[in-house]
Amino acid sequence: MSNRIYKYVGHSYLDKVFKPEDNVTLKCSYPKDFNDPYELFLTINYNERPEVLAFYADAVGELPQLPITCFSRSPAVIPMWAHYAETLQGFCIEFDEQLLGQFFPESAFGDVDYEDTPSAGLADTLYRAYEIGKPRYIHFLRKGVFSAAYYTKATCWNYEQERRMIVKESETRLIDELILMDVPKECITGLIVGPRASAVTIRAIREVAKQIGCRHFQLKIGRTSPNPFFVDEDGKSFIFSGTEIEFSSQFCSTCKEPISNESKQCSWCRIKEVHKEDAAMRNPYRMLAHCGLLESYIESVQVIDRRIRNSED
Repeated sequence: MSNRIYKYVGHSYLDKVFKPEDNVTLKCSYPKDFNDPYELFLTINYNERPEVLAFYADAVGELPQLPITCFSRSPAVIPMWAHYAETLQGFCIEFDEQLLGQFFPESAFGDVDYEDTPSAGLADTLYRAYEIGKPRYIHFLRKGVFSAAYYTKATCWNYEQERRMIVKESETRLIDELILMDVPKECITGLIVGPRASAVTIRAIREVAKQIGCRHFQLKIGRTSPNPFFVDEDGKSFIFSGTEIEFSSQFCSTCKEPISNESKQCSWCRIKEVHKEDAAMRNPYRMLAHCGLLESYIESVQVIDRRIRNSED
């Protein structure tokens, strides 16, 4: 398993994130402030018998609200770029989790599990605690509930590939009700700018990467695959292997998109004028347009389409 984790950031926060000379500032939040209204929800089945549910509430109590900063295990999740990097205009920071752990030894890391139903094992622990009444079962229950609450989300969120860092309050600072943590810049191993980033953002990220001494890329959207790729300042192409960003030995010499064959160009970039001329000659819509019949033809087939839809209804 790679120890690289990724933080998506909007371009409007660039100055705030990189403002300190030696640190990068990350925002933390309490679960109650997250965009998922069901945070800390997936623990047990709340349709239990009322006496068991009352015991659960008394034994577990209200879960603590601890500051969390969230990462993704992938820098190539397009919905994450859309939601958290301001519609692909922002950037993504690659961190070395091992180094983060060394600088914040009291913090805890964990992958989020995506489930739509509570764990059956935790229900067993609850009934053991309820029926047997030994303190150690209460301890096991509380420990299991905490883990399930903080590291479980509904499957509708699984695109995030989330990895969480639960931070000690003492490792944060509060400014205008914002919970912030200052991370040494040496924890950064890479910077990635979005495909819609402005020239200003691209230059700024490049400068930060040079100051830190880390690699930097721009995310690219190709035309032959739904998977984005990355290009460095030397024009070399990279892909996310599932664990880290790796060099792609085969890519189009024109658009830089990785390709699976040994051709120098992808299929789109190999299109020449002769191909376009041949396509135009083969396109019957062009023939209808030349004869002034295209508009009436489209109207007639739309009438047929409507009749088919109505008959199916």
